[in-house]
Amino acid sequence: MLFTFIFLPASLVLFILGLVTRKAFYFQLLGVLWTGLLGLVLVVFTLQRIFGKSELSRDDVYGQYVVDRTKAPGKQADWQYQHYRFEIKPNDSIYFYETDNERILKTYKGTVSFLEAYQKPRIVISIQEPRSHIIENKPTLYSRYDPFYYVFWSPKFGNVFFTKGEWKKVTPK
Repeated sequence: MLFTFIFLPASLVLFILGLVTRKAFYFQLLGVLWTGLLGLVLVVFTLQRIFGKSELSRDDVYGQYVVDRTKAPGKQADWQYQHYRFEIKPNDSIYFYETDNERILKTYKGTVSFLEAYQKPRIVISIQEPRSHIIENKPTLYSRYDPFYYVFWSPKFGNVFFTKGEWKKVTPK
């Protein structure tokens, strides 16, 4: 938007002024403008390659997950955080916990497999019925942001966001 509504019109104006007045100053300014833009793009690209998050691997997926209370903050997210969490272990087992704060009320055990057709480690969860309404076979992985997170769809709650992290006792807001 900035490029379309400011940069391109400014470039066009400088070019026309250079043609009409035949002064090299306008062409030099146009050159500085474009050189600055290309330099900025190059710097951002380089910094992103150096400091940007690398691709996720299977090893990144293993660990503990808790409800992400920042995606949809409020009482419902706090309640979900206190009642659901899961863990994926390196032997591709998953333990989904229904809890009451730190106390585990029920554990659903299963396995995870990885969909090979995807570049990112997309998981498929296999847990025997009956199981919690939150457990979805193929949760959606969002890894563009750091930290990455999974979204499970629940018929009762809608989207439930899980991020990697250790469960800690929190006081509801």
